[in-house]
Amino acid sequence: MVLVDVVEGVPQGKALDLLEAMPIEKRDVAIAGSNDYAATANSDIVVITAGIPRKPGMSRDDLLHTNYKIMSDVVQKVVAQSPESILIIVSNPLDAMAQAAFRQSGFNRERVIGMAGVLDSARFRSFIAAELNVSVENVTAFVLGGHGDTMVPLARYSAVAGIPITELISPDRLEQLVQRTRDGGAEIVKYLKTGSAYYAPSSAVTEMAEAILKDKKKILPCAAYLEGEYGISGYYIGVPCKLGAAGLEQIIEIKLTPEEDAVLKKSAAAVKELCAVIGV
Repeated sequence: MVLVDVVEGVPQGKALDLLEAMPIEKRDVAIAGSNDYAATANSDIVVITAGIPRKPGMSRDDLLHTNYKIMSDVVQKVVAQSPESILIIVSNPLDAMAQAAFRQSGFNRERVIGMAGVLDSARFRSFIAAELNVSVENVTAFVLGGHGDTMVPLARYSAVAGIPITELISPDRLEQLVQRTRDGGAEIVKYLKTGSAYYAPSSAVTEMAEAILKDKKKILPCAAYLEGEYGISGYYIGVPCKLGAAGLEQIIEIKLTPEEDAVLKKSAAAVKELCAVIGV
């Protein structure tokens, strides 16, 4: 595994710290840090987190122009070194940055995937588990749509040990949990002041990468480029995806109510607006 950063010493130091943890973790992984993309040559998966972090009061949309320039530069360097790689995009605004990476890379849609739904669903699952005082292992949840204020947590498809949460949580309280999920990133930024979420996003990326590297055919909510699915074409939006050795192997279309479909279309419109600003 190779860590890359523009700041001299940062990837080298973090890589060494991680490497020294491997005997305790019992993992035979070689980890190196570099400021040169040549060290990443022939990567199978490249996770792109590059960009400035959110600050208090800053929306994901505020990051758009700066992070678009950074994303364009990083993708060009990554593709030059690893033309057969699969890209997992984490940078914000997530859906627009995934779209930018897709356009810049020239890869097919199967090889450029955005990390959003896994994180958003994990947040929703955490809040549900805490509300009902049950194990997070019992909770399943789906969050669709753009990674931001217009995301679509689907309570109807969320359950505790197979029991729909609509049977366990009142509508008013459920709406509060849905809103907290939408505000999940901003809530953390408010506490940190000078950074954004790290641990949950990295866990989400790990689950996605493992599904691809181990060809698990695992269905996870991810940002994918739609070509007519859910009546949406030409943009990245969060949907259930099957991940395997080829990357995005299938988009699962679930039946939505007219209300859910309308909210998803509204989320897609917000993504379209961002993409228009940066011309992707």
